[in-house]
Amino acid sequence: MREKTKLKIGEFSQIMQVTVKTLRHYEQKGLLLPDEVDEWTGYRYYSIGQMQKLKDIRDLQRLGFSLDEIKDLYAEDSHTPSIRQMTAKIKETEAQLRQLIARRNQLLDWRNSRKEMKTMEKFSIQSLPEIIVASHREVIPNYAAIGPMCYEKIGPEMHRLGCKCPTPGYCFTVEHDKEYKPVNVDIEYCEQVEEMGQDSTILQFKRLPAIPKVLCMKHVGPYERFYESFTELFRYMEEQGYKAIGQHRTCYIDGPWNQDNPEKWLSVIQIPIE
Repeated sequence: MREKTKLKIGEFSQIMQVTVKTLRHYEQKGLLLPDEVDEWTGYRYYSIGQMQKLKDIRDLQRLGFSLDEIKDLYAEDSHTPSIRQMTAKIKETEAQLRQLIARRNQLLDWRNSRKEMKTMEKFSIQSLPEIIVASHREVIPNYAAIGPMCYEKIGPEMHRLGCKCPTPGYCFTVEHDKEYKPVNVDIEYCEQVEEMGQDSTILQFKRLPAIPKVLCMKHVGPYERFYESFTELFRYMEEQGYKAIGQHRTCYIDGPWNQDNPEKWLSVIQIPIE
C-alpha cells in the first residue's frame, strides 16, 4: 500500500501560497483542520486531498462568502452554495456595488472641486447659494487655535449629532470683532450641512441667504498672514471699481488637519461686492 504524502504546515503554506497564520486561523474556526498532528512534536501535517478543499475555501471567499458561511456549507456536507444562497449573495454584492459607485462619484466630485479650487485664478467672481450651516461661535486665544477648535471640538460634536455634509464640503469662519485683535479672537465657524439639526451647547443650526456676487481670492500660507492677502484684495477691488457690501468669509481648503506645513495651507477669502 502506497504511503500517504504528508506535508508540514510550512510546506503546505508555501505550496498553496497561504500564510501559516491563515492556516492556523482556519484551524481555529474548525474549517480546515490538519490531517494529522504529531502527539510528541505538535507538528501539523496536511494531506494532498486538503489542497482542493483549501482552493475551494479561497474561491468562495473571493466570491464574498464569509468563513462562517463556508463552514456551514461543509457542515451541511455541501461544498457549493445553493441557488438560493448564490441569489442572496448576488443581491448583497449588487447593494455593495451601488454603495461603491456612489462613493466613487462623491470622490470624483470632491476631487474635481478641489482641482478647480487649486487651479482657479487668484481672483474670481462667484455667487453663493442659500445654505444650511452648523455654526459655532467662540472667543479663541489666537488664529492658530482655529484648527484645534475644528477637529477637537466641532468635528466630534457634528459626528455626535449625526450631521451630514454635502460633497464637496464647504466651511468658513466669520470674525465678529470690530477691530483687529491678535489674541482673544471672537470668531464663528460655519460648516454646510444637508439639513437643519437640533441645536446643542456647541452647535447651532441656521439658514444663510444666497449672495449673488462674491469676490474670491486664494490665500496660501498661515492664518497670521491673512493681512497680506487682504491688502492685495482691497487694492484689486479699488482698481476694478468694486465695493464691499457685507461681512467677509474665510473658507478653508487645506489646513492643519491635513497639511503639516503652514506654508502650504490654502484658504479662500470671500467678500460680498457690488
